[in-house]
Amino acid sequence: MPEYVRKKLTLDFGQVTDYIVRRIREYIEESKKEGGIIGLSGGIDSSVTTILLSRATNNFYILLMPTSSTPQKDIEDAMKIIKIVNGENKYSYINIDEIINEFSSIVNTSDKIVIGNIKARVRMTLLYAFAQKMNYLVIGTGDKSEIMLGYFTKYGDGGVDVLPIGDLYKTQVRMLGNYLGVPEEIVKKPPSPALWEGQTAEGEIGLDYETIDSILYLKFEEMREPEEIAEMTKTSYDKVIKIINMVKTSQHKRLPPEIFRLSGRAINSDWRYPRQWG
Repeated sequence: MPEYVRKKLTLDFGQVTDYIVRRIREYIEESKKEGGIIGLSGGIDSSVTTILLSRATNNFYILLMPTSSTPQKDIEDAMKIIKIVNGENKYSYINIDEIINEFSSIVNTSDKIVIGNIKARVRMTLLYAFAQKMNYLVIGTGDKSEIMLGYFTKYGDGGVDVLPIGDLYKTQVRMLGNYLGVPEEIVKKPPSPALWEGQTAEGEIGLDYETIDSILYLKFEEMREPEEIAEMTKTSYDKVIKIINMVKTSQHKRLPPEIFRLSGRAINSDWRYPRQWG
């Protein structure tokens, strides 16, 4: 990562922590809910968000939802975070293989991508079932890098009520993890949704997150041209374009479903203020 970008992404993580914790607490109160529930994978994003949630409220609950493709190390790391937040009596361990196999059989597929997305959506369903039972919000764990790239499952891990770290790049989440005392092996672990064996985010995308974050920052926050970004990041022009295109083609994943407008006051329009419609 260019030192210029690293300096730009380095924040006062004490202030960041205080702000996010306060906003989680406010959001739960404003939503008239009693707490928050979170899916903990043992990765950096869910570990950081779990710690922030535990600081915002005593009313938190954690789901561990492994499958046969979940590395044992991830489960062990998740248990470390549960211990850090004193959540030994605030979690459920649910192996979802049986549910996934049933879905796969009904759909009649062995495609690892289809099955991987089924895993993400089953986890979302379980989180919302528990949340409804407990009158909690579902707390999302996606970071800015993943959200911008569209590197999440629509109505899977993207199906949440709030995204507390959604404005922090992966590099910044790692910095925040260090500040919060997340174990070093979790901070440095290669990110992976573990939707199939051997999957890593950086392997799928083809670049490490420090480079990805540099490209995203330079393009979408400083509006620099791809040629300049390639030179600054010492990355090929084609890879810079690949990242830019991932952002563009995944826009539908970040927006509510399109409503084809037939009236002047369609659902997704701004209903707060009168305006002239074309």
